Amino acid sequence: MKVKDILREKGSAVHTIGPDAFIADAIQVLNKHKIGALLVVDEAGTILGILTERDILRVCETKALQLGQIPVRQEMTKDLLIGLPDDDVNYVMSIMTQKRIRHFPIVSEGRLAGMVSIGDVTKARLDQAEFEARHLYDYITGKYPA
Repeated sequence: MKVKDILREKGSAVHTIGPDAFIADAIQVLNKHKIGALLVVDEAGTILGILTERDILRVCETKALQLGQIPVRQEMTKDLLIGLPDDDVNYVMSIMTQKRIRHFPIVSEGRLAGMVSIGDVTKARLDQAEFEARHLYDYITGKYPA
């Protein structure tokens, strides 16, 4: 299974925010859409970074009263790992697990194609395993000829 299969099912919409928005604005967007991360993009749509719940918690520890004054660019994660639509789901899951990341932007031909979460990847793997188990069961019990 490929990442593009996940995106085909879930869609390619990604919530973004500009680098000059404030952390308080980002919190409102995250809460409104019930999501855990926002890609930070410039006016041309170039990915500059990602702002996650973890990033916001780090800010809250020392600057909770200033969330309306701290720009996203100051607290976003800048070094992103980027996936491709043709990446294998097992590969992506391995990278996400090893690097302890929960949101993985997908880029195709230099443009944002979507974003997958660890939940999306886990669900895809479970669905695939369930399908394979059912197919093997049907084969073993004689529902399908060899």
